[in-house]
Amino acid sequence: MIGENYVLLRSGVLAFGKGMQKQNIDERVQRWHENITNTAFFLILAGSETAEIEGISSAGSTPVARRYTAVADAELLLRGPKYPTRCPLPPLPAGVSPALISYVASSFLKIKPTVISAGLLQSPAFPHICLESAETGPARCLSSGKAMDISRVKLLFDGGFKIGKKLRKSLLITECVPGGTTTAFAVLSGLGIHVNGLISGSHRNPPSELKLKLVNQGLKAAKLEKSPSSFDLMAAVGDPFQPIAVGLLMGARESGQDILLGGGCQMLAVLALALNEIKPEARSEFVEKKILIGTTSWLVDESLSSSKKRNSFIHLMNHVAKHFKVNILGLASGYRFKDSNQKVLRDYEIGYVKEGVGAGALSLLAQIKGLTQKEMVEKCGREVVNLFKSKDEKTI
Repeated sequence: MIGENYVLLRSGVLAFGKGMQKQNIDERVQRWHENITNTAFFLILAGSETAEIEGISSAGSTPVARRYTAVADAELLLRGPKYPTRCPLPPLPAGVSPALISYVASSFLKIKPTVISAGLLQSPAFPHICLESAETGPARCLSSGKAMDISRVKLLFDGGFKIGKKLRKSLLITECVPGGTTTAFAVLSGLGIHVNGLISGSHRNPPSELKLKLVNQGLKAAKLEKSPSSFDLMAAVGDPFQPIAVGLLMGARESGQDILLGGGCQMLAVLALALNEIKPEARSEFVEKKILIGTTSWLVDESLSSSKKRNSFIHLMNHVAKHFKVNILGLASGYRFKDSNQKVLRDYEIGYVKEGVGAGALSLLAQIKGLTQKEMVEKCGREVVNLFKSKDEKTI
């Protein structure tokens, strides 16, 4: 059995979650090892005015820069660091975009994402799926309690559900949503799950008090019923990523696919929103044989000062599992950058960035497929050099 802390698998991947048998873990990891090349890999880009609150996110050093983070990160993942992005990568307080890690891992795996966008201020210059009018724009700040119209939430959910239901292969969902950990905080709180002090973010020390203030303000303004539907909750305090991802997840689960939710708090929020729409007696079967959370070791290792607990993310996952009376299995890549010669990579080891753009899920799949620690560090180091070189060639 696995307790609150993680166990190290032979591949170097970390496994965590209550109530999981090692045989079950090994079987599920083996399925992903065999099916990686037959995986539907989606990257969802979304925008919310929540990201423009000063100090809420470091996925871009300024509110204006964060408007372009999603498109810039997607370009980096799709094209690689050798080519300057048409939409410049926003400056970060420290570290480097997790899309660089995702690019290295996905290149090793030889898989590329299908991009879905919603609520962006600019239309991406690369092929992508848009489930609504490109003119719709970002969700309103969650503090309004009216982040999105309910019709928009249902439209995005339906679009995601139709895509997921048609799948005949395993599903990997990843995201880039500046401010997304705060909207995740909001919907999890709205579901009645205790998450304060357990929600991470791109900051080295996430602004928990600011997040809590916005969430309380939004939920108060929303005036939701005692046990709101997931649709009402997303409309009140969510972002456009959430209904698309919930739809994809529920559609793919209906078609019987294995699902890897690539990310941290935001993916736990997606899973919780899906479980909230499922009858209690069907929840265990929905989760326990087909759905995994995939993230990074940096997120799993994080201990938020306000929580006074080690491994805050594992505690958060266990709170969600307990609320819905299910077992949830998480996997994390075991790669570390402490031996890297690139400072922006070593910054991950002291708490910057931590996760995003599927870095954890793609890395753990690469690790399962045999990419060693040394190879990962060397490859990422080379791509950092290429990234800086491309920046020098195009003034940002």
